[in-house]
Amino acid sequence: MKHVGRVCEITRYPVKSMAGIPAESAYLGWYGIAGDRRFAFRRTDDTSSFPFLSASRLPALILYRPLGLHDSLGEPVPTQVRTPAGACFELRSRELAAELTERFGSAVELMNLRHGIFDEAAISVITLGTIAGIGREVGSDLDRRRFRANIVLDTVRTEPFLEDAWVGQMLMLGDGDAPPTVSIVMRDERCMMVNLDPETAKQDGRIMKTVVRLNENNAGVYATVIRSGTIRVGDPVYLASELLATR
Repeated sequence: MKHVGRVCEITRYPVKSMAGIPAESAYLGWYGIAGDRRFAFRRTDDTSSFPFLSASRLPALILYRPLGLHDSLGEPVPTQVRTPAGACFELRSRELAAELTERFGSAVELMNLRHGIFDEAAISVITLGTIAGIGREVGSDLDRRRFRANIVLDTVRTEPFLEDAWVGQMLMLGDGDAPPTVSIVMRDERCMMVNLDPETAKQDGRIMKTVVRLNENNAGVYATVIRSGTIRVGDPVYLASELLATR
C-alpha cells in the first residue's frame, strides 16, 4: 500500500450533463456518490440503448445548474434547476422540459434512475497533474470542471496521466480500519465535452485534440466501488493491489 496524495475535490452531477455541485464530503455507495447522475432527460424519439440528452448534443446543457439538494429519496437530489438566463424551474416541471425541448428542437422528458446513468462506471477520478499537463500543452490554465470528475486528487507525483498505471489496482480514500475503496477498472476515454467552457459552453477544440495527441484520448480513470463509506476533501489516498481489512 502506498500513499499517493489527497482528495482535492468531490463533485456530484445530479442531472446528467448539467453543472456539478461541489461537496466537502459525500457518501460513496455501491452506485457511486450519493445523488450523482440520478436524473437525465431522455430524447423521446430515440429508441437506442442510450437515449439520454447530453451536452455533446446540446452544449448549453452544462450551463443549467441543479439547486436545492434534499434527502427526499434517501440521498441528496435537487429540487430546482437554474437556467442560463437565470430563471428557476422545478426539476420535475413541465416548464423545464419545455425549455429543453425548445433548445434541443425535439421532445425530451425527465427520467429518474435509482442506480444512476453512467457512461462506463459509477466513479470518475482525475489528478491535478493530468489537468495541468494538458493545460500546459494547450497554453491555458484549464478549468477543472471541463473534466467532470467525481473525485479530483492532488497527488505526490505531479506528472500527467499517472492514473493510467492504477488500472487494476485500488484507491483507499481516507484513514481508518476500513476506508471507502474503489477499484480502478479502465482509463477515461474523452469526448467533446472537455472542449466546453463550463461558464459559457463555448467550444475550444484544442483541448480534446491535445488529449488525443498526448495520451490516446484518455484523461483520468473510471472506478467501481468495492467498499462504501463517507469521503471528505483532504482525505489521504492510498494505492493498493489488494483490499486490506485493516492497516
